Amino acid sequence: MSDSNKLTAVGHVVELWRYPVKSMAAEPLDHVEVGWHGLAGDRRWAFTRAAAVQSGFPWLTMRQRSELRLYRPSFTDPALPDSSPTVVKTPSGGSFDVADPALASEIFPTAVRVVRQDRGVFDAFSLSLISTQSVERLGDMVGEELDVSRFRPNIVMAATNGTAFFEDSLVGSVVRIGGMRMRIDKRDGRCVVITIDPATGDRNPAILRAVASEREGCLGVYGSVVEPGTVAVGDPILLDK
Repeated sequence: MSDSNKLTAVGHVVELWRYPVKSMAAEPLDHVEVGWHGLAGDRRWAFTRAAAVQSGFPWLTMRQRSELRLYRPSFTDPALPDSSPTVVKTPSGGSFDVADPALASEIFPTAVRVVRQDRGVFDAFSLSLISTQSVERLGDMVGEELDVSRFRPNIVMAATNGTAFFEDSLVGSVVRIGGMRMRIDKRDGRCVVITIDPATGDRNPAILRAVASEREGCLGVYGSVVEPGTVAVGDPILLDK
C-alpha cells in the first residue's frame, strides 16, 4: 500500500453520483463504498428490449426514451444498496419495486423486462470520472452552460492545475481517492445521450458534434478498481503511479 503523504495531489472530489438503474436518474452521494464492481449499488438494474436482445446492446436507455431520466430509483436501506430492495418513483408520483411488471409496462410501450447483474450493467468499465474544467470548456465550445449530470459520471473532480481535459493525461495511471485506488483505463467515448438536457429533455446535437470534432469523440475517462475502499466528497485525488 502506498504512503499517501508521498503522493502527488492532482485534484479533489467535488461530486459523487450513483445510478441504481441504468439510464434512470442519478443519486448524489456524500460518500460511498467502492467495491470490485464499482460504487455499491451502481447500475445493478437495467431494462432490456426484447427486440434487441441479440444486438449486443439490449439495454433500454435515454437514446430510445429520454423520459427515463425522470424516473428516480432509490434503496429502501441506503446503507445496504447491494442487498436491499430498489424502489422507483415515477414522474407521475407513483412508486414501484423495480421488478414490478407494471413499471416495465409504464416505461416502454413494447416488451421490456428488468434484469439485475451483481457486477453492474456498464457500457465499458465500472467507474467513470470527469473534471469540472472539462465540462466548462465544452460548454464554452458550444456556447451553453452544461450540467455535469448530462455526462453521467461517478466521480467529478476539480483538477488542481485548473486545466481542461487534464484527466486524459491520467490514462494508464493509478490514482488514490480516499480509501480506494482506481486505475484510469481509457478515455470515455461518448454517444447521443450527452445531447439530452437532464432537466428539460431538450436535445442539442452541437454538444456531440463538438466532442466528435474536437475531442476524438471522448470526454472524461473510464477506470477500474485496484483496491476497494470508501470515497467521499472532498477527498484528494492522488497520483499513485
